[in-house]
Amino acid sequence: MRFRDRRQAGRELAEKLRARQDAGALPRPLVLALPRGGVAVASEVAAALDAPLDVLVVRKIGAPYQEEYGVGAMAGDEVPLLDEEALRHLGLGVADLAPVIERERAELRRRERLYRQGRPAPDLRGRTVIVVDDGLATGSTARAALRSVRRQEPARVVLAAPVCSPEAAELMRAEADEVLCLHQPAAFMAVGLWYENFDQLTDHDVLEALHVQL
Repeated sequence: MRFRDRRQAGRELAEKLRARQDAGALPRPLVLALPRGGVAVASEVAAALDAPLDVLVVRKIGAPYQEEYGVGAMAGDEVPLLDEEALRHLGLGVADLAPVIERERAELRRRERLYRQGRPAPDLRGRTVIVVDDGLATGSTARAALRSVRRQEPARVVLAAPVCSPEAAELMRAEADEVLCLHQPAAFMAVGLWYENFDQLTDHDVLEALHVQL
């Protein structure tokens, strides 16, 4: 099973979530997209649920000199979540990550300023918060996002994605009240393999989805 693009995947995900909403399982929904890729998926979900759409900026922390090798993630000003086993495997300590964390924190803040344009972050208290991404490989960024959301006292937290590795989906069940993943291929490899069109989104694409005018 492959999705044509993120919007088609979002419509399929929205259909499942709409059924959950009709059953009364998603009261007062608010959709948070993980940008950039999750925004195209989440915009379809928010439209189907007639729910507000916003973003939660999370950054992966890559190993020094091996940036594609994720060793953690962070959201907002919170302490980074690090993969201790991965750090041990690479022979790295927290101090070795300081330059990477500083750089990713700066990019995180840049994106938050750009995407918000002075708007306050949404109040999550008492809401059903649906965190949406275009796919989960290791789940490190989703876990950082979910823990950030939890600290803001929502009534319920749902993680939704079109495709996930079975391992990531299982790990996220300890972080969210509900995990909805349409496709969990055993031979996962990478999120992009499960889309025919997996073009990278831009900041402009995110702003368009949020209906933000520069």
